Parts: sequence; structure tokens; C-alpha cells
Amino acid sequence: MESCRSFLLLFFTWSFLFLCSHQLPSSQTQVLLQLRKHLEYPNQLEIWKDHTIDFCSISSSALVNITCLDNLVIELRIKGDKPSKISGFNGFSIPNQTLSEAFSLDSFVTTLARLASLKVLSLVSLGIWGQLPDKIHRLTSLEYLDLSSNFLFGSVPPRISAMVKLQTLAMDDNFLNGTIPNWFDSLSSLSTLSLRNNQLKGPLLDLSSLSSLEILDLSGNKLNSLLPSMPIGLVMLVLGNNSFSGEIPQEYRKLRVLQHLDMSFNTLTGTPLAALFSLPNISYLNLASNLFSGSFSGHLSCGSKLDFVDISNNSLTGDLPSCLRTESEKRVVKFRGNCLSVSMQKQHPQSYCNELVTPKKKQSGGKDVGILVGVILGIFVLLVLLVLSLVIFCRRYLPRGVSEQHLLHKPVQDNPVAVGFSTEMLTNARFISQSAKAGMQGLPGCRAFSLEELVDATRNFDNSAFLGEGSYGKLYKGRLENGIQVVIRCLLVSKKYTIRNLKLRLDLLAKLRHPHLVCLLGHCLDGGGDDYSVNKVYLVSEYVPNGTFRAKLSGIGSRPEKVLNWPRRLSVLIGVAKAVHFLHTGIIPGFFSNRLKMNNILLNEHDNAKLSDYGLSIISEETDKSMANEGHKSWQMKSLEDDAYSFGYILLEAVVGASISARREAFLLKDMATLNSQEGRKQLVEPIVLATCSQQSLSIVISIMNKCISPEASRPSFEDILWNLQYAVQVQATADGDNRYDTHR
Repeated sequence: MESCRSFLLLFFTWSFLFLCSHQLPSSQTQVLLQLRKHLEYPNQLEIWKDHTIDFCSISSSALVNITCLDNLVIELRIKGDKPSKISGFNGFSIPNQTLSEAFSLDSFVTTLARLASLKVLSLVSLGIWGQLPDKIHRLTSLEYLDLSSNFLFGSVPPRISAMVKLQTLAMDDNFLNGTIPNWFDSLSSLSTLSLRNNQLKGPLLDLSSLSSLEILDLSGNKLNSLLPSMPIGLVMLVLGNNSFSGEIPQEYRKLRVLQHLDMSFNTLTGTPLAALFSLPNISYLNLASNLFSGSFSGHLSCGSKLDFVDISNNSLTGDLPSCLRTESEKRVVKFRGNCLSVSMQKQHPQSYCNELVTPKKKQSGGKDVGILVGVILGIFVLLVLLVLSLVIFCRRYLPRGVSEQHLLHKPVQDNPVAVGFSTEMLTNARFISQSAKAGMQGLPGCRAFSLEELVDATRNFDNSAFLGEGSYGKLYKGRLENGIQVVIRCLLVSKKYTIRNLKLRLDLLAKLRHPHLVCLLGHCLDGGGDDYSVNKVYLVSEYVPNGTFRAKLSGIGSRPEKVLNWPRRLSVLIGVAKAVHFLHTGIIPGFFSNRLKMNNILLNEHDNAKLSDYGLSIISEETDKSMANEGHKSWQMKSLEDDAYSFGYILLEAVVGASISARREAFLLKDMATLNSQEGRKQLVEPIVLATCSQQSLSIVISIMNKCISPEASRPSFEDILWNLQYAVQVQATADGDNRYDTHR
């Protein structure tokens, strides 16, 4: 009977525990699976198989640890086996040492930011490479961040200054090559800052306001200033292997809780600060391999806890204080490589240290050499300026031949800044990603057409071939001699372009090859009989047969069952986002002002999106005059944001339909907020969307849409937009899978 009671008690206990255990929300589970994919499926994460895994119940190991609180991930630690430090890293992927070329640190951090409850994040030796993006600050709850032993380069992101809860920041053994930020004082809770073994350079600024800082390790960098003030609460200070100069500040005697001090391998001068040896808690003191000189005071005393001292390889002279003589106390003392008056350990003769301290003759000789080098450099610079002046004079005033020389001539009025591209940029335009090159495979090449071919294709531009007039010129449907259907666009060309410059621009357009861009097949220049000027350009593009995205949303010209449901709408939106992301980042220089509109999104026979009317501003007569006034960089950023803004309204129409989205600004003022409630969605969202979407998937799209079009919001990049749309698809697929599972139960 007693055994039966025990069994029942055990049974009910386990049942209670099972009922009270909850898995993570599907959104957080999806993020963890995405992180595994970003990290290219490391062996440590093999157990992370699918969304059925209870991540919070996985037992911890030395390599992977997940901690949950209230069904949210608050701690994530992953340690890999990639090499911690190699030579020859140049900012690009290295096979078998970093993650692959396809890895995107920006996308990875965007995914991480979905774990908004994270307090501890440690990603060590995983081969992560790239420049850490500012969006890391989205992890606002983070208290511990360790990204050591990876391949991070560039500066420490400035927006980390907004992570006010951060207590530990460690990015050791990377390739950071900026300067030490001047905003660390905004991290009032920071207790540990470790950036050792990077390539940081420049001065180290005053850190005394970091009252919580206990551990500071900046060793193994290229810092080259005087030693700054330090917070008095420091317990460990490691500044070795840099280029710090000058004397140790007197205020360091106030570091009364300091236990570990390493300033070895710098260029510090003067006599070591005697007070450092007698600090009440100091146990480790390393001042080796500097330029210290002079003699110690005979009254120098050592703290009771000091058990290691290294003053080797300096220029110290005189007697060694009694507390540093190894036979007097049980502490390790290294002092070889000085000129001390002791017989122990190897010492240099007195004359050796005197020469190092007072190299006046050498300094004078060095000064003379410096003057001579300066004179030679001055003469060289003068000669270069003369040559450049002669070249400019010859180009401007000497006559040229016709033909190629004439074509190469660039008149004054050819102002490339007005449309963002200089002739040099156009000439050197190049792809910067393998994905861009992959996008060209299987697509037809671009060639020059004769005007006669186009006349034949359109039956002399007959009215029956006229399709309408778009943002850039008139459109005609034609059929080439080989039977291929095409669209021919006729547009006026800005007169400020020379033939050479115009051809460079057309060549740049021809490089835009992507599965979600309407393919440019060729062009024809019509000069009106003038050999050196062009009035019109005809652009020949592929014909996309299945109508526009807008028509498929509303069902115009098709049966109701052909109206796109939510998953198919997401597929089209992702295709457009991929195309625009390619235009922004897939080629240098990027194409930013693309006049994104619903009618410019075409669908092929498989309902795959094809974006038209892209990039035409570089050859059209209709250019935005404000571009010339703002300069290239500001114009580029403005246009990039304009594309995001326009795409926001495309998202809006995909959700609520054309009639509501047409209200634009009025919709923003009155109805946007109502999309966040179930009742508001019932009133505004298209019925087919409500019937075929999961609420979480729809919420993700509404959120990124709001960021695109809200006047107050900082507009997202297209990488952010693309990630959110792909995430919405994954959430939708999970919901559809769960629904199918429930249906068949």
C-alpha cells in the first residue's frame, strides 16, 4: 500500500511538472533556428533540429547554454572551434576559418535583435566576420556581451552607447581597427571592458567617470597617447603592448583597490611611480620593457600583498630597494636588462643606460636628416604639381583629333553629380557580391539594336503596338525577327551627356541583371543625323506577360480565385525587396532612386515579381534638381530612404488594397494605428488577407511597413525589410503547418 502511494505521488508530481512546463513562443524558437542557419549549422547546435525542440530544457554544456525566464530566452552562450587569431585577414571570408562569403553580419544581428529579452550574450570562436552594425543596440536588455575570438573589424559601433544596462563588454582577439570611442562614459553600469588583441589606435581618453569600472584590458593594440585618468574603483588595469608614452600620472596613487597592473611593452618614461609598489591591494605589477630611467628611492616600500614585480628591460640605475630583493621576502621580482648596482640577474653597464637616456648627438643627427628629407619631399611635391598643371593645360587648350579623342572629351556642362555618378565611377562600375554575379546566370545578354530592327518589330511604331506612357517615355510592344516579344521604351536623353558618357551609363544599366528585375535586352541610340549627339534612346526589354501586381491584388481581368492570397503576396513582396536590395548594394555605384510603384511590379507566368522602370534616372532628361544642390552622399542617403518610403506604400496596398492605400497621408493620420488591433484589421485589411494569414505574420509586415512610411521613424534598410518579410513567411509557414497538423489529428 505504501509503495502504491509513493508511486501515485511520483506520478502526480511529474504530471504537474509536465503541465507547468511551457516551450518558448514560436517566434523565439524560429529566431534560434534562424541563428543556427546564419552560423552555418555548427556541430555544437546539432540538437537544434526544428521548432518542436524545447530549447529551455536542453541541458547546458561548456559550448552551448540557453537560459529562459518566463518562457523567454535571457541567456545565450555559444562557443565554437574556429581559430581565434590568424594573420592575413583582410576583411573577407577565409575558407575553413571564418563563416562563408554568404554570411551577413547585418542580417545575423537583425535576427539576434528578435531576442529582445536577452541579458547575456556570448558568441566566441564562431568565425563571425564583418563590421559589427549599429543595430546591436536593439538588444536593450543586454547586460553581458562577449564577441571575442572572431573576425570583427572596423570601429566599436557608436550606438552601443545606448545600451545603458551593459555591465560587461568583451571583444578580445578580433581585428577592430578604429579608435577608442569617446562615449564609454555613457555606460554608467559598465564594470568590465576588454578589447585586447585588436588593432585599435589613437589616444585613450579620460575614463575616470566610469565609476563602476573594475576591469579594463586594452592590451595588444596600437594606442599611443599619454596615460589618462582612471576610475578609482579599478581592480585590474592591463595596458601592455601598446605605445603609451610619458610618465605615470601621480593620481594613480589613488587606485587603492587595484590588484593587477600591467603596463609592459610601452614607451613610458621617467622613474616608476613609487606609490604603485605600496598600494594596499596590489599583487601583480608589470612595468617591463619601457623607457623608465633614474634610481629608486631608498625608502621605497612594498605592499603586503605584492607577490609579483617585473621591471625588466628599462634603464633603471642605482640600488635595488630592499623590498624588491628576492631574498628578503617571498615574492617574484624580475629586474634583468637594467643598469642596477646589483650582481643578481643580468645588468648592463652604467654607460649603456646613460646613452639611452641622453642621446643628444643622435637626436641632432636625426634632426639634420629630417630637414634633408623634408627638403627632398618639398621638391618632389613641387615637381608633381608642375606636371599636373601641364597636363590640365594641355587637356583644356590644345586641339584634339576627332573620332575617339572627341568622344573622350567631357564638356563642362556634363555635371555627373546631378545624377549621382561621375564618369570615373561609371567606367569602374563593378559587382561587389557573388550573389550579383549569380543573378546574371541564365539571363540573355545585352546588345545594340539598329533603328530599322525596332521599326520592323513595332510595324513602324504603329498605334496598335502602343502600350501607354510610363514614368520614363512611351512604351511599345514589339516582336523581334527571332519571334521574341519585347517592350520598347522611347525616352528623351539629357543633352548634357556626351556619347561616351551616355554609353557608359547604358553599359551600367546593362550590368543590372537579377531574377526579379525586368531584363534589359539592348538599346538603340537615335542621334537625328548628328554623329556626336543623341536625342533619343530606345531601350529594349523582355516582355512580362502576366500583368501587374496591382491587377492581381484586385482581381481586375481575372477570376476571383486568381486573386493573390497572403502567402503569394508575401512571395511577390520578397521578390521586389530582393531586387531593390540588389540595386542598392549589389553593384558599385548603387542605384537608389527607383520610383517604386505598384504598376512597376510585373508578374511573369509563374507569378514571380519583376521590377520595371528601375535606374532610368541616370539617362533621362527628367532629373531631380535637388540632387545637384545636396551633393552625392546626402542625395544617396535621401534616395535610399525614398525607396524605403515608396516600398512602405506598396506593403500598405498589399495589406489593405488600392482604395484605402490611395489615401496615403490621410491614412497615416487616421487609420494606421487601428491596424494594431483585431477590430481595426477587420475593418481595413482585405478579406482574402485576413482569411489566409496568421496574425503574427501580418503583424510583422505591418510593423516594418510602419517604419517605412511613418514620418517619425528611422527608415529601415532593404536588408532589414527583406529579413522581416522572410521572417513573416517563416512564421506563416509554421502556422500553416500547425493548422494542417490540427486538421489531420
